[in-house]
Amino acid sequence: MVKLRNLIRVILVLTGTIFLWQTIIWVSGVPDYILPGPADVLEAFETHYDTLAKNSIITFAEIVAGLTIGTMLGAISALIMILWKPTETWLMPVLVISQAIPVFALAPILVLWLGYGVASKVAMAVLIIFFPVTAAFHDGLKRTEKGWLDLAKVMGASSRQTLIMIRLPAALPAFGSGLRVAAAVAPIGAIVGEWVGSSAGLGYLMLHANARLQIEVMFAALFILALFSCILYFSIDAALRHYIRW
Repeated sequence: MVKLRNLIRVILVLTGTIFLWQTIIWVSGVPDYILPGPADVLEAFETHYDTLAKNSIITFAEIVAGLTIGTMLGAISALIMILWKPTETWLMPVLVISQAIPVFALAPILVLWLGYGVASKVAMAVLIIFFPVTAAFHDGLKRTEKGWLDLAKVMGASSRQTLIMIRLPAALPAFGSGLRVAAAVAPIGAIVGEWVGSSAGLGYLMLHANARLQIEVMFAALFILALFSCILYFSIDAALRHYIRW
């Protein structure tokens, strides 16, 4: 019953968005080369299906690879800062500085170092994903209930047992929050990397469509990116709700 209600809600939101979109075009009279209608975008999906599908696979692979690597590095960094306190003093400022630098400024450097292939796009995604995962997981580990830690100490638990049995389970909800944010922003890194320099992917396709004034193709690529974000977010959210019930 809950799944049916959620499905109905999604259908209503999509229908309402499409109706509002078409209404804005009717009322404003905006030309197609600025804002194409839903029918034009649907036609672009049919006409350029093969091109969209081929480039979508490349971008999705970059996003998943960046999300996986960024999550692993973020979790490891958070654990290092908790287990070895002096590292927090040195590592946290580096993390903050890495986020203070705009990703658009880093993209050309990464393309120069790693080339026009997949590696530079994955690196961009990792940079964007790394910080929210690290910060959320580190905060969760640091804010473990003090009473639980005192009880474990009284009962003679080792540092390893305290980490595995108490700190990690207590920090997993915070880690899940960081992972949800990472899933939502993961496509940004891959697309920025493709805009700066690439030979394939949805970002590459959008640049070429823009140069040819194929605005409907750009919107089709945007909808695919939005779909990727939704798939990743809700898949991770469902997995977290199943495995981290508390």
